[in-house]
Parts: sequence; C-alpha cells; structure tokens
Amino acid sequence: MSTTPRMSATNATTQPGTGTSFGALKQVDAGPLNVGYAEAGPPDGPVVLLLHGWPYDVHSFADVTLLLAARGYRVIVPYLRGYGTTRFLSDATLRNGQQSVLAVDVIAFMDALGIGDAIIGGFDWGARSANVVAALWPHRCKAMVSVSGYLIGSQAAGKAPLVPSAELSWWYQYYFATERGRAGYGTYRREFAKLIWHTASPKWNFDDTTFDRSAAAFDNPDHVAIVIHNYRWRLGVAGGEPGYDDLEKRLAAAPVITVPTITLEGDANGAPHPDPGAYAAKFTGKYTHRTIPGGVGHNLPQEAPQAFAQAIIDADGY
Repeated sequence: MSTTPRMSATNATTQPGTGTSFGALKQVDAGPLNVGYAEAGPPDGPVVLLLHGWPYDVHSFADVTLLLAARGYRVIVPYLRGYGTTRFLSDATLRNGQQSVLAVDVIAFMDALGIGDAIIGGFDWGARSANVVAALWPHRCKAMVSVSGYLIGSQAAGKAPLVPSAELSWWYQYYFATERGRAGYGTYRREFAKLIWHTASPKWNFDDTTFDRSAAAFDNPDHVAIVIHNYRWRLGVAGGEPGYDDLEKRLAAAPVITVPTITLEGDANGAPHPDPGAYAAKFTGKYTHRTIPGGVGHNLPQEAPQAFAQAIIDADGY
C-alpha cells in the first residue's frame, strides 16, 4: 500500500537534507558505552528514538527532529557504537557490531535515560536495531517506522549465495571480509562513505558541507573496528560474543513484529533492499507500507524528512 505523506509545507522550516547541526550534544553512560546523543523537544513529550545507519550519523535526522519537536515530541538521536562522540567505557570490551548487540545498546540507552517505551524509527543499521527491539522487547517499542522493512537476519542466512547481480550489490561486504578491506576502509573511510552515499542515493544532490558534517562521525577511534566486525559477522567470518547467542537464536527464527509499524522505501534506493511484498507478513500488528516518490534514495530521513516525520506521527496514532 502506498500513501502520500500528509505533513503540510507550513510545518517544514528547512529544505530536505540541509538542516543545521544539532546544538550541544549530551552524553550518558549506558551499558558498556558512554553514548553521545542529540535531544530536542519538550522533556515531557512522547519519546521518539531515531537510529541512524552506516555510513551516516545523527544528522540524517536533523530535519526530522525539527519537525517532530515542533509537534511536541521529545526526540532523541544517539550515535551508535563506533560513531561520533560515543565511546567504550573499557578498552577491554570487544568491538562487536553484531545485530543483537546493537539492539541491546538501544535498551541500555533507554534504561539510562529512564525511558520505558518509545516510538522507534530507523534506517539501515538503525532500522535493523529497531526491528530487533520491536521483536524481542515489544513492551519497549510503542510503534515503529522502519526504512526498507524487515531487516532481521542471521549468520546462516548471510552464508547463502545469491544470484550474481545481487552479489555485486554487496561487494563492500566481501571487501571488508579481507585484511585489504580493513586497511582500505581505515585509510579511505571518507572516500568510501561518499561513494556509498552516491550509489545508495543516486538522485540526492548533497553538497560537501552536508557530507563533511556527517563524515566527522567516522573519526571515532572504534569506527573501523565496529564496521568491519558488523559485516564480517553477517557473513559468518567473524564470531560474536557467547553472551548474545540466545538472542541470536531467537532472531534466526525470524520472529514476527507485533507493534504498530509503518515501513518506508524510497523510489530511488540504490542500496540492496528487499521488496516490500517479501516482508509484509512479518508485521502482524497494524501495518502500512509507503513508497516515497521523488527520487528518494537510501538515506530516506534526510532526503525526505517530511515523509519520515509524518510516518512517525501516524504510527504514534495507530
């Protein structure tokens, strides 16, 4: 089902993708991390938690945050582990990027801020984390907005070969599985990120200022380790932590998501993504899918902030 976003132009104060930087970031200890995050809106408003992906950062939600805060939401946008001002509290902690760990980070972050439940939205890695939270801890997720739908996976699924055209689109995963890939990403992370931005959003004409604002997040000292482990874990060429095995077993069963959900897809997403029809049955609560027109690519919240913000508002009303 495709619907047109209803947020009126009078609610928008910026052009898509050009929102100003957030104000001073906050920091909080949460689980093994000291998490950096942006926050806007009334402190007693309904909580919206927005999760970015790779290779992006909190600024993917800069415009969305302005729109939602103006509607009375308390909007919180954390840097994931390995990005921006988020740091590990101990040098001894494994720099782990597996899917369950990133979702546990979300729960620990909510606990640290005293948040019982939230409307959770995300794209790319952030959509996967939102999916995992909604599937395993539905009482913590009031509603969800997920770009590209259902993204929960498993190492077994990641080992299955795809048709050549699909394998081509995942080239960077295989590159990262090599030591040359680790060294290459460490040396050229900004060039790499810009290439992904262009290929994943071929019709998005972002400028250098917009890119550089986000690329600063990749200077995090743990960024390369987290990214490499994330993709190697997916392919089964790197192990996880035993303490998360039970969660991964539950996720490998591809659990359904019962919370109210709106899934979104841009009509020009150049990144690998499933067809909406392939995952619709995974959402057993109130559910809608929207395809966003106008040349919108993978970084949907930044390219189409009004559509993403409207989806948050509508999911909250389900």
